[in-house]
Amino acid sequence: MLRPYIVFIVLSFSSLIFLSSCEKEDFDSIKKQETKELLLTETHQDTTYTDAELLKVLKEETEFLKLEQKGNVADISGMDIVKENPKKIYVHYLPWFQNKDFDGYWGQHWTMSNQNPDIQMPNGNLQIASYYYPLIGPYSSSDPDLHEYHFLMMKLSGIDGIIFDWYGSRDLHDYGLIKKSTETFIDTLEDLGLTFSIMYEDRVTLQATEDSLSTDLINVAQEDLTYINSTYFSSPEYMEYNNKKMLFVFGPNYLKTELEWNQVFDILPPENRPDFLTLWAAKDRVGVNASGEFLWIDKDHLLAHQYYYETYQTLNKITVGSSYPGFKSFYTEGGWSTGANDWVIDTNAGHTFVETLNYTHHELSDFIQIITWNDFGEGTMIEPTQEFGFTFLQILQEYTGVPFSVYDLQIALDLYNTRKDYKNNIEAQKFLNRTYKYIKNLDLQRADKILKAVRRFY
Repeated sequence: MLRPYIVFIVLSFSSLIFLSSCEKEDFDSIKKQETKELLLTETHQDTTYTDAELLKVLKEETEFLKLEQKGNVADISGMDIVKENPKKIYVHYLPWFQNKDFDGYWGQHWTMSNQNPDIQMPNGNLQIASYYYPLIGPYSSSDPDLHEYHFLMMKLSGIDGIIFDWYGSRDLHDYGLIKKSTETFIDTLEDLGLTFSIMYEDRVTLQATEDSLSTDLINVAQEDLTYINSTYFSSPEYMEYNNKKMLFVFGPNYLKTELEWNQVFDILPPENRPDFLTLWAAKDRVGVNASGEFLWIDKDHLLAHQYYYETYQTLNKITVGSSYPGFKSFYTEGGWSTGANDWVIDTNAGHTFVETLNYTHHELSDFIQIITWNDFGEGTMIEPTQEFGFTFLQILQEYTGVPFSVYDLQIALDLYNTRKDYKNNIEAQKFLNRTYKYIKNLDLQRADKILKAVRRFY
C-alpha cells in the first residue's frame, strides 16, 4: 500500500515573517490543496519505475552486498551537509520513551498516570499522554531504527547536533533507562557526524541521597561528572565550542553555590573542564564556573526573549538562543500535576517557530537550541507528527539553507516504515541497510528506488 507524502507550505527563509489572520487562512487552504497534489504525485512516482528497472536495482545491490561481505566496499563515515546559514543548530532531545513492541511494555512518558496505549482511539491512534501524535506512532528510545530515522531527519533539516536531557549515572526511577538509551544513540550519531552534549538534571543529587544511594549531594554530582567525562567526553562527536567541551545544567536547582560547584569540578583535570552553561538567570548559582546561560520556553514568550538578550548584551558570556514551535502541556490531564504549566503558547500553524527562530538569533546568539525535538508531554516537539507533518523541519530547511526538501524527508520516513513492515525479512533488511548508506551519501534517488523495489518484490 502506498504511503502518502506529508506536506508543508514552503516559507522562504528570506521572508520568514508574521502573517495576518487572513493570510493564515490562506496558508491552511493552500496546505490542503498541496496535500491533495502530493498524494497524486506519490501515486505517479511509484509507477514511474517499471518492474524491469526495479529488478535491475535489486540485482545491482545484491552484487554490492557480496562485495561488502568480502570487505571490498568501504563505508564512508559522516553525512556531509552544506548549509547556507552557518549558525549552529542543536535540538534538545528526550531519550526516555519505551514501547511494547521493542521493550515489552509502555513507558511512563507515553502513559503518565492515566493513559493506556493498548487502547485504540476512534481515529485509529493509540491512547498516549500527549495532545500530539508521532507520525511513526509511539516508539522506543532504544530502537536502532528510531535512531536512524530521527538522525537522518535532523541531518536533512540542517541540524548540527543534539543536547540530551540526562538524569545521572544511577539506576534510580527511570534514570538508568535514560542513561542506557542515550548510549545506544552514540554509534549512529558518530556515523552520521552529528555532535552531541549532555544537559545534566541536578535534581538527581537530592533524589539519590533521599534513596540512600549516597550521603552527599556534591558526591553524587562528582560521580556523575566523572561518568560524563569517561563515557561521553571521549566521543569524537562530543560538542565543543571554542575548543572546549560543552556541558549544560537544567538549573541548577539543588547545588546552588559557587563553592559547591568548585568542589564538583575539582575532580576533573584542568584540561578536561568543560564550558558550563546554566539555565537563564541561574549563572550566579555556580559563580566563576558559569560560561554562559541558555534561554528556555516561558509563559511570557517573546518578553522572555527580550529580557534574555537585553541582559546578555552586557556580558561576555556564551549566548544560546532558544526556538520552539509552541507549548501545550499534558501533565494535568495525564495526572502528573494539577495546574502546573497549564499556560499555552499556540503553534499558530508553524508561525510561532518562525518568530522564535527570527528573534535576533542571527545577531546575538552563539548558537541555537531548539526546544525540543520530542517532548510530547509538553507539546514542544518538532519531530514529524500527524498534526503538523514535516512543517517544522521544512521551516528549518529554509532557515539553515540545506539543499533538501519535503521529498527527501519522506524518503527517510519511508525507510523507517519499511524497516518496520519488513522487520522479520532478513533479505529485505540487507537492502534497507544499503538504503541508509545511500541517504547518508546523499544519493536519495537511489535510496528511493531501493525502497520501492523492496516494497514491490518482497
